[in-house]
Amino acid sequence: MADIDHAKLWNEVKPGDDYPKHDKWHSHLLEQYKLYVEMADRISQRRSNANSYFLTLNSAIFGFIGYLTSKDSPDYLWLLAVAGCTLTLLWFSIIAAYRNLNTAKWNVVHEIEKRLPISPYDAEWEAVERGTNSKLYRPISHIEGWVPWVFFTLHLIVLVQTFAWCANLGFCRV
Repeated sequence: MADIDHAKLWNEVKPGDDYPKHDKWHSHLLEQYKLYVEMADRISQRRSNANSYFLTLNSAIFGFIGYLTSKDSPDYLWLLAVAGCTLTLLWFSIIAAYRNLNTAKWNVVHEIEKRLPISPYDAEWEAVERGTNSKLYRPISHIEGWVPWVFFTLHLIVLVQTFAWCANLGFCRV
């Protein structure tokens, strides 16, 4: 992740402007900080909702695959498997996008904390050795990134099995 551009984060103070020394400057900084941390938390919530959505969708696909398999009907199983593979690739892309956005947001939070009396989030991140020591902390994004690949592999197995089943039966509506 790229470093924070201080010129983009901090507004330039014009000569003669006493705003940074003004009492309201600190209260405005604190309010903006609180709002920004809340927005970072909302991104995490949206990420969790997206994961729940894709998990539910994949589970439904496998439920339908199970139903069709119990009816000895290989027709269109391949289509469900391809749809499942596609969905899991999209899911992984969304996880990566949220991970990058969260990393950027928390980097900004750490920069803002440098101008506050305490830096609790930066101290917490330092306490877990910035995610480099898996015995202390393994970033959730590293774990959640594997879930779509597990589903992708399962969908791929269904796809291969479906074509094998169709070849043995001598038919398959593709």
